[in-house]
Amino acid sequence: MPKRNVPRLAAVYGIDIGKNIFHVVGLGSDGVPVQKVRFRRDTLLRFFARAAPAIVGMESCAGSQWIARKIQALGHKVRLIPAQFVKPYVKSNKTDVIDAEAIAEAATRPTMRFAALKSEEQADLQALHRVRDQMIGTRTRLINQMRAFCLEYGIALRQGAGLFKLDLPQVLEDQSNDLSPAMRKLLANLFADLRQLEHRIGDLTREIEAIANREDVARRLMTIPGIGALGATALLAAIGNGRHSRSQQSRAKATRTFSLLSQPISKPSEHHLMFERSTAT
Repeated sequence: MPKRNVPRLAAVYGIDIGKNIFHVVGLGSDGVPVQKVRFRRDTLLRFFARAAPAIVGMESCAGSQWIARKIQALGHKVRLIPAQFVKPYVKSNKTDVIDAEAIAEAATRPTMRFAALKSEEQADLQALHRVRDQMIGTRTRLINQMRAFCLEYGIALRQGAGLFKLDLPQVLEDQSNDLSPAMRKLLANLFADLRQLEHRIGDLTREIEAIANREDVARRLMTIPGIGALGATALLAAIGNGRHSRSQQSRAKATRTFSLLSQPISKPSEHHLMFERSTAT
């Protein structure tokens, strides 16, 4: 590592994340920059492996969670900051180095709101939920498109996905309607795509439900009326232990709720009572 890239003693580092190039600015305990360097992805972690433990701030963006976990494992305290909260600290014209310095300064603010650092398990679970939600949206758009095609030929199908899946095969088999051969073939292919998509949604749903059944906290959350496997796992993936809630009061509520749900109990109904007490104030 070149001499200029050897870590200097700093209280906080700010990282401007790029796809391949990363700009790092180190601030001393007095807030004055002591080091400004740039790295490629393969040398960034080597720098922080040699640096003394410090606060490391970065914007919460694509790729930040992986870097945060790696740097935290090296003994540093990582803080992820939503991009909109960094902007007020940007001075002069926007450059990568100025952005990194602004991130470092924002990371030291006592009232700053930080994004949660997710574990690999949380990231995996959140990805499952996002892909499933995307597929459900795709399914809705596909049904609406097929419904619109049928209307162009004077065929109105009943509302609702379930009724649509019952009606469309009958429409395709009915040779007396006004569907052209080309449209009949196109609708049949789209309906096959819909079936395949629903099969994939079902696979993801079962995978999420299996995770919910394995996770102790998720099982306890599901004892609360109105919270099922999807809701419990989405909650775990999004907020983890609740320590990054938006205010001290909401953070205390979330921490108290998770603490109560982690206690051994004798009756499932007691979870509901504990949850009500924890969120009553």
